Amino acid sequence: MSRYIFLFDLDSTVTRQEILPTISKKLGMYERMSSLTESTMRGEIPFKQSFLQRVELLKDIPVSEVRQMIGGIQLNERLADFIRRNQDRCHIVTGNLDVWIEELVKKLGMERNTFCSKALVREDRIQDVFSIVDKNAVISQMVLPFVAVGDGNNDAEMIEAAEVGIGYGGVRNIAPAVLTCASHAVYNEEKLVEFLERLT
Repeated sequence: MSRYIFLFDLDSTVTRQEILPTISKKLGMYERMSSLTESTMRGEIPFKQSFLQRVELLKDIPVSEVRQMIGGIQLNERLADFIRRNQDRCHIVTGNLDVWIEELVKKLGMERNTFCSKALVREDRIQDVFSIVDKNAVISQMVLPFVAVGDGNNDAEMIEAAEVGIGYGGVRNIAPAVLTCASHAVYNEEKLVEFLERLT
């Protein structure tokens, strides 16, 4: 039996699209959201600052509406299937808000194995973000050796700390910070899942 556990970023790793830019397109605020997301991915804006600005853009949209739209985001199905088959050893680690990604997390069967940011909601509106996920704090809780998969700048430390750190470029370009520290770079979902299977 493998001694590894698996940590996955959500956006553009498990999903086939960047979540917030995709739904912001439907809401007519794509350019601002996309600009913030790209700057964060490249490490030009600290994740926490950028995330709060992105939440601010969507704050007046009903939470239920955002959750429904995110629930419809396409998954990388082969990777999602790997996660479902290995639920007890997989974790999602994402900066996205719990109240937004609820439906997506249910599709993956990861309700108990997701580390994410958290918000207070009143009358279907976000009142406040009270916790932003700290990926360093998450990895510090890991006792067993872990495999980490991600693509963005804010995944770099998680990938660097992993015994097997994988930059995944099947959806978008892998951030330079990830390429610098990853032990592997994979650009095809099928190849990624084949590799993960060998590590189980």
